[in-house]
Amino acid sequence: MHGAVVDIVSTLSTAGYLFIVSAGLTLIFGAVRVINLAHGSFYMYGAFLLTTIVGLSSGTKFWLAVPVCALALAALGALVEVTVMRRLYEREHLTQLLATFGLLLIFGDLALHLWGTGARTVAPPVPFHGRFTLAGATVPAYDIVVIGVAALVGAGLWLLLTRSMFGWRIRAAVSDPETLACAGVNTKLLMTMVFALGAGLAGLAGAIVSPQSSVAPGIDQAIIVSAFIVTVIGGLGSILGSALGALLIGLAETLGTRYVPDWASTVIYVVLIVVLVARPSGLLGAPER
Repeated sequence: MHGAVVDIVSTLSTAGYLFIVSAGLTLIFGAVRVINLAHGSFYMYGAFLLTTIVGLSSGTKFWLAVPVCALALAALGALVEVTVMRRLYEREHLTQLLATFGLLLIFGDLALHLWGTGARTVAPPVPFHGRFTLAGATVPAYDIVVIGVAALVGAGLWLLLTRSMFGWRIRAAVSDPETLACAGVNTKLLMTMVFALGAGLAGLAGAIVSPQSSVAPGIDQAIIVSAFIVTVIGGLGSILGSALGALLIGLAETLGTRYVPDWASTVIYVVLIVVLVARPSGLLGAPER
């Protein structure tokens, strides 16, 4: 029983941060149909920026730094969209991949100049240091923060996409952007806002997960692989699919680490293959026309 509780919390924590970063990725793809490899850079910058603001302290500064990181990366995402991405919307996916891969390398090199090659750590906020007991099992206290933030992000995105005019316009842009433009909607501004939101979510994920892991150059490439696996499993363009994909990958990583540690890194690819064999468009994805 205790082991099951630990596994559940670990699964939800891993799924939580994967969902946040993958939701931003799938939101961008769903609205603007761009496969953005530079999404991992926004995640890495969010993590590095939080370590810069907070350092090794762990007070109220942490809770102030997290939204600052998300907003800063949203602003950077808007800048990238205006200067680079909007020139790629009508190009082939291969061109988009090459361009965003170039951005990934540029941002990675810039991060080396800004933060160096060493790894950084940041302490969790004081109330969430150490571990606590849940149903007789001892689990990391900070996992609750990650799970809670992911739940808030999921609820916020659901409300945004289903209960707001902005969400209606995003859904209209996905299905019929020409008609939306003819209706007088500034689609260029809409795409900039969507891209900024996706980048902000990536920055939020990087900031939130930084107390759980070492922040170092290279995490941009590691997270983009995991995020794409989650997004493809869930179905490109589906936020709910991203949540399901994150849960599957979180469960696969947790059980793989516990029962087959030597093959833990392979388990997630097995899950990806099984899902794509059964449903090539992903769990909730629509087949591309």
